[in-house]
Amino acid sequence: MQQPAATVLLIDDDAFFLNLLADAFSGSGFQVVTAADGNEGVRLYLEKRPDVVVCDLIMPGMGGVSTCMTIRKIAAGNEPIIALLTSMFKGAPRLLEAPEMGAKIHIPKSTHPLNVVVLIEQLLHRKNDDFSSAA
Repeated sequence: MQQPAATVLLIDDDAFFLNLLADAFSGSGFQVVTAADGNEGVRLYLEKRPDVVVCDLIMPGMGGVSTCMTIRKIAAGNEPIIALLTSMFKGAPRLLEAPEMGAKIHIPKSTHPLNVVVLIEQLLHRKNDDFSSAA
């Protein structure tokens, strides 16, 4: 039996970048939900309960850190994979042992959208493997 497609919530105030990410994720079989700011992102998280949240760091209104931390608090122990996109640093994505700024992975915004998808797929597989071995 095939697993249902994972749902990803993409939050970014840059419409062009948001569309690039949405195309990359939907082309890889994800169900995609998009939000143009943190407030809309939190509202859509409550409504859709996605498996993954990919959030821009710097946005007007509710920024990425507040958005990620709010979603983590709402999820209360059943958190989605939360990734923070940032142009604040260059180099390789950083996977963190404990969430930092609300996210367990920080991805440079310069990362190619398909590479973002691959990273998220790897994290989903790891999370599913952890869940399977705990069952």
